[in-house]
Amino acid sequence: MLDSWLTKINWTDDGLVPVIAQEAGTGVVLMFAWMDRAALKLTVETNTAVYWSRSRKKLWHKGEESGHVQKVVEIRLDCDEDVILLTVEQMGGIACHTGRHHCFFQRLEDGHWIIDQPVLKNPEEIYKK
Repeated sequence: MLDSWLTKINWTDDGLVPVIAQEAGTGVVLMFAWMDRAALKLTVETNTAVYWSRSRKKLWHKGEESGHVQKVVEIRLDCDEDVILLTVEQMGGIACHTGRHHCFFQRLEDGHWIIDQPVLKNPEEIYKK
């Protein structure tokens, strides 16, 4: 596959693009992450989400440790061509490293952050090392 489609994306100065992962079927926003060109190419090639870890400075295959892989259903680019939206099937029902279904489990209510989503699996069980 020619890589010319990658040039349409408005990458940040450090070569990244923000990515939102949304659950197919429910529309729930599962998480936010970053991709570089290699991550996006691998995502397209494997049909599974691959991100760039800014903290670890390396590619991160979603689910490589947890088994909670994201199968890609669709990839979209926003109108400014600087944000990617992945529609995914979340394997195992857990997208967040905290063991929750999605990463947006804190809701602002009356000036306080309220956790409104339970931990589905203890992260220590998910990330055994």
